[in-house]
Amino acid sequence: MTSQKIKRALISVSDKSGVVDFAKGLTEAGVEIYSTGGTSRHLTEAGIAVKDVADYTGFPEMMDGRVKTLHPKIFAGILCRHDLPSDMESLEKHDICSFELVVVNLYPFAETIAKPGIAESDAIEQIDIGGPSLVRAAAKNNKFTTVVTASDQYEAVLAEIKADGSTSQQLRRDLMAAAFDHTAKYDQTISGYFASGGADTADSFPPTIDLSLTQSALLRYGENSHQKAALYSSVSNGDANLINSVQLNGKQLSYNNLLDLDAALSMVRGLPDPACAVLKHNNPCGAATADALVDACRKGFAGDPVSAFGSVIGINREVDVATADFLAGGDFFVEAIVAPSFAEEALEILKTKPKWKKNVRLLAAGELSSCQKVWEYRNLLGGMLVQEADNQPDDHSAWKVVTEAQPDDAMMKELQFGWHMVRFVKSNAIALSKDQSLVGVGAGQMSRVDSVEISIRKAGTERAKGSVLSSDAFFPFGDSIPIAAAAGVKAIIQPGGSVRDQEVIDACNEHGIPMVFAGNRHFRH
Repeated sequence: MTSQKIKRALISVSDKSGVVDFAKGLTEAGVEIYSTGGTSRHLTEAGIAVKDVADYTGFPEMMDGRVKTLHPKIFAGILCRHDLPSDMESLEKHDICSFELVVVNLYPFAETIAKPGIAESDAIEQIDIGGPSLVRAAAKNNKFTTVVTASDQYEAVLAEIKADGSTSQQLRRDLMAAAFDHTAKYDQTISGYFASGGADTADSFPPTIDLSLTQSALLRYGENSHQKAALYSSVSNGDANLINSVQLNGKQLSYNNLLDLDAALSMVRGLPDPACAVLKHNNPCGAATADALVDACRKGFAGDPVSAFGSVIGINREVDVATADFLAGGDFFVEAIVAPSFAEEALEILKTKPKWKKNVRLLAAGELSSCQKVWEYRNLLGGMLVQEADNQPDDHSAWKVVTEAQPDDAMMKELQFGWHMVRFVKSNAIALSKDQSLVGVGAGQMSRVDSVEISIRKAGTERAKGSVLSSDAFFPFGDSIPIAAAAGVKAIIQPGGSVRDQEVIDACNEHGIPMVFAGNRHFRH
């Protein structure tokens, strides 16, 4: 099939990155450019000859730009079938030009609603009307019309136009598929926003959910080597996170690396002091805070040095030289480190000094802030569970001391640290902490007593003595309390809410251990 020579291009873009160079290349190739509003001004200021759409249609832009391209002289020029005489006769009869190239991307609706406190009226103004219509028309007529919806498509399109004056059928079909994907995701984002009640998408559940995800990377394999896997990103993810992080060193991230790094970053995000979390198989084997980041890392790795081999690390401050020296000088192997940023000298140390220098993945995630409310999705066979993510800070003012013994201020601070830690341990979860450091973890057990015993064994006799114990859910019986007391645990925090709460409280009173009811639980399955 002979490709249609590209004589005219209609360009109307919200994201103007790269459009000037693209338009210059089109002009050099003899393509006549028509444009609208802001895009027209942008190109004209760059010295590119542009014909204004309003002048061509004889109908001015109106209603603050809401109406500008919705005109038969535009859509007939895009939709005409060049091999159908009646279509071409219609163009001639009504003095209409054909458009063989349409370059359009849409108003930034997703970016707008991702901003905190955005008003619904502002969101509505970012609903593009003419743009999707232009894209769909050009995509439908891809036999004759080339549609471009993203700046990363400019190079390939321009190369073919310069070579042949037209584009190939295969490129037009590829661009057509991308265009329909572009408008589909756009409509899904708008639909999801309003179906969920507007600005706060985690407050209500719409009758249907359309997920719009873009492939970010193909992974070497999944959880196991026989499983294929890929990484996808959502349309809007404004927080500093793993998806948006920049990899500064190391080989490709694995499926398991990504899961662990995401948990590690979440674990340190909510801590006010310099913090380090050491994770293995999606459970913390050490974590700590301190006045200096290097001390937090030192304490974090002391939590369970054996399990820390081959771990990933989450850090909530810029990695400085002292911290890099510690990590590079230790007799341990680190798979990956995620932090807001890395000082230049610290980065050089981590890339050149340790044995694992070439392999360690170093990721800069940007400055961490508290997480927005978001939905969390879990696959089931044939469906999906959706819930609010358990990522919001705890309300310490709602805690209640239920025992005769009262925790002092230092003990309460330790309980706050331990309660933050236990939410990142798989249920049934028990965390022992001491001096703002995780010293023992019991994770994923069917019996809470087993988790208590494992956490004490992991901590060892000296470190368990004087620690505080955090339990992600209530104690169903009082049998764990004597075990904790014998190990020297000095305070306990749990949600409360069992029919046998009094039995547990009585056991604490018997051993003189303060107990706090947090009033909420942190199951993690």
